Amino acid sequence: MNIQAKMLAAASAVRRFLAEKGGVAAVEFAFIAPLMLAFYFLTMEFSQGIDTNKKVGRAAILAGDLVAQSPVMTGDELDAIMKIGEAVLQPYNRSKPEITITAIEITDEDTPRALVAWSRRFADGVSSRAEKPGSRIDVPKELMSRDSFLIRAEADLTYSPVITWSGTSETGKKALGLMAAFDNIPMGERYYLRPRVTREISCADC
Repeated sequence: MNIQAKMLAAASAVRRFLAEKGGVAAVEFAFIAPLMLAFYFLTMEFSQGIDTNKKVGRAAILAGDLVAQSPVMTGDELDAIMKIGEAVLQPYNRSKPEITITAIEITDEDTPRALVAWSRRFADGVSSRAEKPGSRIDVPKELMSRDSFLIRAEADLTYSPVITWSGTSETGKKALGLMAAFDNIPMGERYYLRPRVTREISCADC
């Protein structure tokens, strides 16, 4: 075979190669599919995270509002209210919230002080005293009115995305690499409310 024939054969092979498009779509899909799936799961996790963060705030304001509407509280009533706040987070259940209700008394002094009247925390299904009664507590300056009473409601949650929770819940191993960046995201909200019915709200066994 002379050189001209070889060149013609090579050109013909190149034309056949360029004309063959049967596997192009499969190759493109193999490159694009992982990126599309990654974007899909990240978008899903992002939207679920935003929704859960809103529910954390809703749990805090709901618990605080129910307490603010009561003239007197008991430890059992506070526990029931905080359990309602925990239920607000459903169907999310990959981690448990910590809900704290604190009653704050602001003294009638020239320089008022914010003191804990009573405080109760609900975490992992167990209730306990949070802040020590009579101890100083920080309150925003705009709320430091002499001889007043406040209810502070807090909800905190360590958010576990499903892409990390499903990978670590069965093995017990910590997430690594990119998954670790999305693991255990802290979320929290805090609200201050004034009593609706009486000047202050007592709780003898808190």
